[in-house]
Amino acid sequence: MLLPQINDPQQLKALSVEELATLAEEIRRFLIEKLTATGGHLGSNLGVVELTIALHYCYDSPRDKMIYDVGHQAYVHKILTGRQDRFDTLRKKDGLCGFVKRAESEHDVWEAGHSSTSLSAAMGMAMARDLKGEDNKVIAVIGDGALTGGMAFEALNHIGHERRKLMVILNDNEMSIAPNVGAMHNYLSKIRSDRHYLRAKDEVEGLLKKIPAIGGRLAKTAQNVKDSLKYMMVPGVLFEELGFTYLGPVDGHDVEKLIDTFHQADNVSGPVFVHVLTTKGKGYKPAETDFYKSHAISPYKIESGQSLKAVGNPMYTEVFGETLIELGREDKRLIAVTPAMPGGSGLFPFAKEFPDRMIDVGIAEQHAATLCAALAMEGMKPVYAVYSTFMQRAYDQIVHDICRHNANVMFAIDRAGFVGADGETHQGVYDIAFMRHIPNMVMMMPKDENELRHMMKTALEYNDGPIAYRYPRIDGTGVALDAELKPLPIGSWERLRPGDDYAVLACGPMVQVAEEAAELLKREGIQVGVVNARFLKPLDGSMLLDLAHAGTGMIVLEEACEAGSLGSAVLEYYAEHEIYDARVHLMGVPDIFVEHGSIKEQRQQTGLTVEAVISRVKAMKASSAFAYKTTSTS
Repeated sequence: MLLPQINDPQQLKALSVEELATLAEEIRRFLIEKLTATGGHLGSNLGVVELTIALHYCYDSPRDKMIYDVGHQAYVHKILTGRQDRFDTLRKKDGLCGFVKRAESEHDVWEAGHSSTSLSAAMGMAMARDLKGEDNKVIAVIGDGALTGGMAFEALNHIGHERRKLMVILNDNEMSIAPNVGAMHNYLSKIRSDRHYLRAKDEVEGLLKKIPAIGGRLAKTAQNVKDSLKYMMVPGVLFEELGFTYLGPVDGHDVEKLIDTFHQADNVSGPVFVHVLTTKGKGYKPAETDFYKSHAISPYKIESGQSLKAVGNPMYTEVFGETLIELGREDKRLIAVTPAMPGGSGLFPFAKEFPDRMIDVGIAEQHAATLCAALAMEGMKPVYAVYSTFMQRAYDQIVHDICRHNANVMFAIDRAGFVGADGETHQGVYDIAFMRHIPNMVMMMPKDENELRHMMKTALEYNDGPIAYRYPRIDGTGVALDAELKPLPIGSWERLRPGDDYAVLACGPMVQVAEEAAELLKREGIQVGVVNARFLKPLDGSMLLDLAHAGTGMIVLEEACEAGSLGSAVLEYYAEHEIYDARVHLMGVPDIFVEHGSIKEQRQQTGLTVEAVISRVKAMKASSAFAYKTTSTS
């Protein structure tokens, strides 16, 4: 066995090419076995085994900077850089992160959970290297999906203009390549990257230009011929025109060819674009045949790839997808728009029934937002289905193109709140804060999956501007689903439990936490009201005034950052109405990035538990009693 002997990438350099191929198979077996228990991004990592081995074989990490776009395909990189003995902790609290993590290893030079950032990072590192007079290599690995992001093209444009030495590797696991690239193209790739050829080409052009009278025309003709051949035979002409030397396509599962290609790339003085073809899920049939499910998989049976997740209530995402079909049948104007998340957002069934009304724009959240604005302005009913963490990438378009135009766009914000094992880059705890303050916006969050359905109906019938409903990444509560959908009065809250002395104002899954805490407190003789604060904007002003006038001690409980969220809105409301004696306590996510672990652990870390609510109510009660006693004594 070779893998147990590899604790540092430098040890790869002592292996033969044949041994590297053997190591690749050992790594695949290691990943398939380990992820049966932890889950994680299986398919993408099985696809980059040879690519990652070749990179670490050819280059000197961490001196040479290897930047992995998104980072969910960096498990092999983690294995080769001394972390294989910690893989049982992958995506668990205090264990290995499912993405690249700078605090985890010196070999992790750039961390990201969102796509299309690697090329900008590579350019920044290349510029810093040159300014410091250093000579290390900079390599960015980006997938064909991430290359649809606008930020990637902004970086490509800048890199091609500056012409600094760096390498971009396109990990292409979906695009089909025409068979006519063949031997001739491989020959052209080699000859165009050969330093002797590049020098000779410049010398010939220089000599031609020196010929009296006709030299310039000859040189121009030679250049035209060269360009014509390039357009005919080089599939990477787009990247050539952007200023890169294009190499490939190369078989991403042939270590020897990858190593040879990287050596060719090192001979080029400017930026190089290496096109690598890989198979997602390579070496594990269930992952190769169903790459959607294997992309981010829960613990599974190794024989079949079948998930071990216990059967429970339908997830909010599933309820959203089914309800959207109902509404789509009702209103032909309804269109679903998603930035590359049709599966994760539960839209496959909708796409099957309404193929012409399901639009996947790729990893392009900004474009999706503005597209929705224009669709709405033309009388359609667009639903922007997006994860909370990815929607924040479209903030400018939400402000400038949707809200400013008061466009009637519906936001279906999935993964709102904690997301568990994906961790800090994916937590959906910021969207309330960055959307609530924008004029014209309406925001809702349901206490259960049945209320989600009614909120979707509310949004469809709302015609006065943008409206959002957000829902968590968890199973539903199992409540019965109403057959008839009815719109909710905009800005209305719901009293679920009476209580004049104390009340918990909760939204989303925190409503269940509040109700459980109230029931336990009731057994101790403490009556606590529970309010389903389902509208985050506008607030239920009438209920807030009633609570303040009754002298009720309030706790605002939310799985969102405290700064700028529902709690802030309640305090702002009382300040605006010059009510300065309202007793309001905030229980939300503090000013920290919450790392990976289970959702239960993340709630415990941030104090969003039944026990924490009970403790806060008792503290309020003790404080009130102390204040009353002090007043009476005086």
